[in-house]
Amino acid sequence: MSPFRPSLLAGLIAAAAAGLVCVPGAFDAASTAEAANANANARRQYYSGWHYSAPSRYHYRVYYYKPYPTYTSYRRRYVVYYPSRPRYVYYYNPYSHRYLGRFDLEAEGEKKYSKLAEKDQKENLEEIPEEAFPALDQMPLIPDAEDGERMAPLPEGLPEEPDDED
Repeated sequence: MSPFRPSLLAGLIAAAAAGLVCVPGAFDAASTAEAANANANARRQYYSGWHYSAPSRYHYRVYYYKPYPTYTSYRRRYVVYYPSRPRYVYYYNPYSHRYLGRFDLEAEGEKKYSKLAEKDQKENLEEIPEEAFPALDQMPLIPDAEDGERMAPLPEGLPEEPDDED
């Protein structure tokens, strides 16, 4: 059996049901408190801590951003780490249900991101061939930004593997 779920969305929905994450359109007091505790009004973009989806065996964190500085709330993307693919973390859009690109954890310098062409963005990571990922470049622009501001790179540090309970 493949270590990847047919849909990342299914795992995120399960995490939301367990109260671990807020999916678009849903209210989650923990996510709201996390944003408030992060001094959200003073920052345009930031990453949450790591969370673990036990059934699907992946880790994820949330990238919160404002398309422009005066935007009144945050939008989000998910950053997904599969221990079976330790070189990369993958950026996922929960609104379009598509993987957008990946961050190379082993790359040196400022070029660490590989942004997928729209035609190569898929809901299932297994449907994206390796050759679809272009050469590394700088982080892309903040989604929907009109001022040229780039996304913050992934903070250093990967999640620790949880103890197996089975």
